[in-house]
Amino acid sequence: MASQILVIVSFLAISCSLAAAGIEPGPLQDFCVADPTSSACLDPKLVKPDNFFSGGFHVPGNTSNPSGSSVTSASVAQIPGLNTLGLTLIRFDFAQGGLVTPHIHPRASEILTVLEGSLLVGFVSSFPENRLFSKVLEQGDVFVFPIGLAHFLSNVGNGTAAAIASLNSQNPGFIAIPSNIFGTNPPIGDDVLAKAYNVDKSIVEKLRAQFHS
Repeated sequence: MASQILVIVSFLAISCSLAAAGIEPGPLQDFCVADPTSSACLDPKLVKPDNFFSGGFHVPGNTSNPSGSSVTSASVAQIPGLNTLGLTLIRFDFAQGGLVTPHIHPRASEILTVLEGSLLVGFVSSFPENRLFSKVLEQGDVFVFPIGLAHFLSNVGNGTAAAIASLNSQNPGFIAIPSNIFGTNPPIGDDVLAKAYNVDKSIVEKLRAQFHS
């Protein structure tokens, strides 16, 4: 129990440091709770403790889907008090063999710690090296994904897995690479993708069909 508390305290300390060095400008007031009825801050006199609270993060997400994974967010949408603070918290849950597909956060770095199970994680550096930095993480291990680089998470253990991550933006963005290429609307031309991936057009059509059911 003591070791778990130490991991959580260390994780939160690192997350706060990461947020302090974030790319978003610092707030000009104590807080700016998001007002759902306008683009302005909620009147401070109307702010309540619940504006800084969200419950249920201990509950595993539903992994009964093709990817075998679930993402639960604690962002400004769930916690209005996060507005302008440059933070988002995410819980990942994995069925055995589950995957969070290769993706990019264009506006945030991410720091992740494993709560249970074994996760293969990694990110790829930019061109021309395209170097893969990958590692199998166990309970209590921490890993960092730099801003804007493609990364993934895969459950390689014999059971379920869970992790929690902090991102230094209230709007980190999420670009899932497979659907970003083959699931566009309107579609990217077959000629373009066939040449880009050096495959036959029939392969492009099969891949696209996975995202346009």
